[in-house]
Amino acid sequence: MWNAACKVGGPMRRKISIALLIALSASPLSATIAAVRETPIVKVVKEVAPSVVNVSAQSIVREPDPFFGSFFTHERRMQSLGSGLIIQSNGLVLTNAHVIQGASQIEITTLAGKRYKADVLGQDRDADLAVLKVDAHGLPATPLGSSSELLIGETVVAIGNPFGLSHSVTAGVLSAEGRTVPSANGKSVFSDFLQTDASINPGNSGGPLVALDGEVIGINTAIVSGAQGIGFAIPANRAHRVVDDLIRYGELQPIWTGLRLRNLDRELAHRYGLDVDRGALVAKVYPGSPGAKAGFQPSDVIQAINGNRVVSREDVTSALYSVAVGRNLPVKVWRDGKSLDLRLAAARPPEGLGLRLLERGIGLEVEVRQGALVVRRVHAGSTAAKQGFQPGDVIVSANGQRLHSREQLGREVLRAFDRGGLALVVARGPYAYHLELPL
Repeated sequence: MWNAACKVGGPMRRKISIALLIALSASPLSATIAAVRETPIVKVVKEVAPSVVNVSAQSIVREPDPFFGSFFTHERRMQSLGSGLIIQSNGLVLTNAHVIQGASQIEITTLAGKRYKADVLGQDRDADLAVLKVDAHGLPATPLGSSSELLIGETVVAIGNPFGLSHSVTAGVLSAEGRTVPSANGKSVFSDFLQTDASINPGNSGGPLVALDGEVIGINTAIVSGAQGIGFAIPANRAHRVVDDLIRYGELQPIWTGLRLRNLDRELAHRYGLDVDRGALVAKVYPGSPGAKAGFQPSDVIQAINGNRVVSREDVTSALYSVAVGRNLPVKVWRDGKSLDLRLAAARPPEGLGLRLLERGIGLEVEVRQGALVVRRVHAGSTAAKQGFQPGDVIVSANGQRLHSREQLGREVLRAFDRGGLALVVARGPYAYHLELPL
C-alpha cells in the first residue's frame, strides 16, 4: 500500500498533498501551535482589553486676537485623546484627570466600537485621577487590583491608545516602586509612582498597567515629560482610595494628622542638630490631633511608614492616602539618637479646621461679599501681614482652583497642608498676584 502510494505522480500527487494539508490543519496540531503562541501576555490582553476604552475630550479655548490683542478674542476647539478603564459594568470609567481637564464634551469608545457620552463624576488633579460615568449597563469591566505585593522585574503589560492608535499593547518589566517625579509643567510633584520600561506615551494615559495574573496594579500616566524609555503608573492601592472618594463625594477628601512635615536635608539637619539627614521632619504637632495622640513630638524624623522607607514628606502622605481613613500604620521615628516605633492613623478633619488653620497659621480672616471671597482681617505680625495682605483683597483661587465659598477655601487649605504650602491668586484693584504661603 505504501509503495503504491509512493508511485502515484502528477495531479494525483497534488490531490493527496492538498488533502494531507487539510487533514493536518484540522488536526490537534494547529491547536498545539495556537497554545504555544498564546503566551501569558496574550492571555492577559484577551482578558483585560475589552475593559479598556478610548477617551476623547473636547474643549473650547479662547485666545487673544493676534491683531487686536486681548480686546477681541477668538475661539478654537482642542481635542485630547487618552485611555480609560471600565471598573464597574454599570458605566464607571477610570482615567487620568489631565486627560479630561477643561473638557466641555467627553466621549468614550469601547473595543467593540460602541461610543458613549461621558460625564465627570469626580476628579482630583493632585492624584491625576478622574471617574467618568456613561449611561450604559453590562459593560465589560475589570476592577482595580492590588499593588501591595509587587515583584521588581516581573512582567507587566500596558494597554491603551498611544497617539490615537486604539488598543495598543506594550510589555516590559516593573522597574521600581515609590518613584517621586515632577509633572510636565513643573508645578506638581507626584510620589509613590510605579516605574516600568513598557512604553507609555501620550494616549496611554488612563489605561491599565496589568500583571500577568490579570490584576490591574496601576493606572498609566504620561504626565511626566522627558522620560525616554521610562513609563510611570499610579499604584492601584492609592487609586482605590481616590476612586472611592470621587464616587462618594466627587472629590478626594482631605485627611488630618496634625503633623506639619518638612523634607529633611543636610542643612536642615544641621540647623536642628540631628544626626540623620534623610526623612520627613516633624516641624509641629497640633494639640489634640491624631499625631499628638500617637506620641509624635517636634524634631522627630519619620524614617519609615508601613514598612516603606521615607525620603520626603510626600512618602508619608502617599502612604496615608493609600489606606482607609482611620487605619493605623506602623511608623519608625528617629528621636534623640534612638529609633522608636509609633503608630499613626489619619482622620477626617474636624468641621471648619481649614479656616481655623488659615486664621491661626497664616493670619487671614475672610468673608463673602457680593459673591467674592474678601479678606476681612489680617493679623499683625502674621505670615499674611509679612506677605503684604490687606483688608479688601479678593482671593480668586487656591491651588489652581477658582473659589466661590469659605468652605471651598478651607478644603484647599487642608489639601495644601499635606504639601507644606498654599498657592493663592489675590486680586487688588486691576492687578492679580500669585502668592505661595507656607503652612
